[in-house]
Amino acid sequence: MDEKERFFSIELKSKVNLKNVTMTNGGHENVLIEGTIGQLKHAIFTDGVVLEVVCDKGVLRINLTPNEIKKENQDKETKII
Repeated sequence: MDEKERFFSIELKSKVNLKNVTMTNGGHENVLIEGTIGQLKHAIFTDGVVLEVVCDKGVLRINLTPNEIKKENQDKETKII
């Protein structure tokens, strides 16, 4: 894995919360994962490098730092002006 790539994980408490998983078998490499992780309980940065969104039906994790979010927001604000 390229160190610039993002990883993610989705942990669901029940497969009932999984709405759709689509993996094409043709020439396309697309994968679609849809569902619900419920209502937000809290969102935190663990170890400063993983954004963890904890909800009542599951957890979404992605390697993303607070500084990267701030930088992205600043870049967008700069483009608007």
